[in-house]
This record gives sequence, structure tokens and C-alpha cells, in this order.
Amino acid sequence: CPGCGSCSGMFTANSMNCLCEALGMALPGNGSILATDPKRKALYTKAARRVVAMALAKGPRPREIVTEAALDNAFALDMAMGGSTNTVLHALAIAHEAGVHYDLNRINLISQKTPNICRVAPSSQFHMEDVDRAGGISAILKTISAIPGLLHAQAPTITGKSLGRNVSRAKIKDPTVIRPLENPYSKEGGLAILWGNLASEGAVVKTAGVADSMLTFEGQAIVFNSREEANTGILQGKVKAGQVVVIRYEGPRGGPGMQEMLGPTSYIMGQGLGEKVALITDGRFSGGTRGACIGHISPEAAAGGIIGLLQDGDLIRIDIPNHRLETTVPADELERRRAAQPAYTPQAVGGYLGRYAAQVSSACAGAVLP
Repeated sequence: CPGCGSCSGMFTANSMNCLCEALGMALPGNGSILATDPKRKALYTKAARRVVAMALAKGPRPREIVTEAALDNAFALDMAMGGSTNTVLHALAIAHEAGVHYDLNRINLISQKTPNICRVAPSSQFHMEDVDRAGGISAILKTISAIPGLLHAQAPTITGKSLGRNVSRAKIKDPTVIRPLENPYSKEGGLAILWGNLASEGAVVKTAGVADSMLTFEGQAIVFNSREEANTGILQGKVKAGQVVVIRYEGPRGGPGMQEMLGPTSYIMGQGLGEKVALITDGRFSGGTRGACIGHISPEAAAGGIIGLLQDGDLIRIDIPNHRLETTVPADELERRRAAQPAYTPQAVGGYLGRYAAQVSSACAGAVLP
């Protein structure tokens, strides 16, 4: 990190900062200007003035800006940059608060149209200051606006202008950092939603951080019932090449609260298994996670999801290009296991955390309270 402020990679804080520009809820420059850059001081002065002007004018209000079209724009940027998987969770929560029902299938449709033209650490040697120097988020949005039918250029923003007008003068200043459309890292976006009998309500993977050799993977499960159990097992050498690490009961209800799996993924990388094993979980990841790591599996184990029925040795198939996440265990065997499985015992039963665990929605709906 170059100084104070958020870590300078494409982690969750920076990912959401960038998405807020595309969403229309932040001024241009918000996503990439460093905390110590004099431009940041000028930006927050400008932001303060804009907030006062909006208050006096009684608008535009957040629900006038955060629409399905605005969320489409945010996810288009997300795909172009390969943002954190947590952006899906946070964006869905924002959609819920704005009263927008956002279908996860839209994310894959946007990904199929959006090339990944910018990669930032840990997926490349570049950092956010490089993105800012290369033209910032506006340059990325301006570049992908040339793709027919991708961006909703007329979407309103807090500047009082449309997104299209906000980025109309932007241009790429360094094509090694922000690539032109003719030279993308990949033809499709940096995130994908997976479906299958292990994720009937969806799961998320950061494709921009997955090696080509791991985009399709098949292996036997090694199952852990918590992050801590997984940490211990990995460090003790229980995980072997060719396996799929399963970490469950870490979802919104099971955690409760969705701990991030940075420890297990880091230990896997540290043992040289980053391109030899996959990891699936109903929990979430740090924005710094890379590798074949699939999270937010819904329904989660604590809600009766099939991930809770897996046993060591079960075969798991991952097919990221075709958006599939499945186990080959027959349906009748899964139902036999379900019938024999003891009822789930909540980790928290009292206080706010207990109420949260009892009421929180699935990750596929943003892990929000009703």
C-alpha cells in the first residue's frame, strides 16, 4: 500500500469505490484517486458542495439513481475490471435497499458482453494509482461504452448529468494498464455466476483470478465445517493436489455473518497448491483471493443446501466457462443423507447475532435483513 487509505489492489473496498462511480452514486475520480493525492482533497471538497446542492434541491435522491439500469452499469464495470466477488453481495444488498429486484442471471449476460480490459493486483502487477494515471474509471467506462447495448449511457448520476456525459471526454492514457477493446485479457468479464445442484440459487467466482488450467476442474471433496477447521486441516497437510476443499456452515445464517476465507486460500497458495486444488464455500472471500475459489454458494449449508450433505470423497465438477457447479452424488443418495442428518444447531441463538442468523436472507439476495 502506498500510504493511508484502502489497500491499493482490486480488493473489496476499491472494487466498491469503483462501482459507485458506474452506479452513479459517486463523483468521477472517486474510485481511483489515492487518499494522499491532492486530487482527493479537491474531490471531497467538490463532493461536499454537491451534497449541499442536492439537499437544497431535494434531489436527485438515491432511489432515483439506483435503478436496474444503474446496477447493470456497475456490473459492466465490475466485469471490465475483474472486481472482488464481494461486489455481487454488496450490489445485491444495495439493490434490495433501493427496492430493485435484480436477477443474478443478468450478471452472466453482462459478463458475456464485457471484455476484461483492466486487471489490478492481485491479478496483475498494476495498482489503483496506475489505473488513475491511465485515465481512471471514466476511461474504462468510456471504452466499454463503445460496445453496443452494454452501458445505459442515459442513466442519471449524482453529478446531475448522465453517466454518458460524465465520461464523454475520458480516454485511455496508458494502454498497458487499461487495454483497448481490441486487446482484452479475456473476451468475457472477470466474474461469473455458477449454477448446478450444489448452487441452485447461484455461486460466485472471480474468473479474472483463475488460471486457465483451472477453469474446468474435477476432484474429490475434502470437507470442513468451519473456516477454523479448514485452516487447521490445510496447515496440517490434509489437503492434497486434485482435491476440492469444501468449507461450509460459513454462510450468512451459518457463520453467522459470512466470514471471509482469506486464511484458507492464502494457506493453499502458500503450500503451492493454488493451481492444483479448488475451494468451494457458502462463505465469502477477501477481495485479495485468487485461484479457483467459488463462494456465496446458495442455499447455504445452514439453510439445507446440498453443500451441507457432501462427504469426503464425493466427486465435484467445476465448469466455469459453462457456469456449472455440481456433485455427481445421485439425488436419491443425497436425500438419504438428508433424512439421516441431525437438525442444524444454530451457532448463535440469543442477542442481535441470533436474531440476524434467524432472519437473514440468502447470499443470492444480498444477505440482508427483511
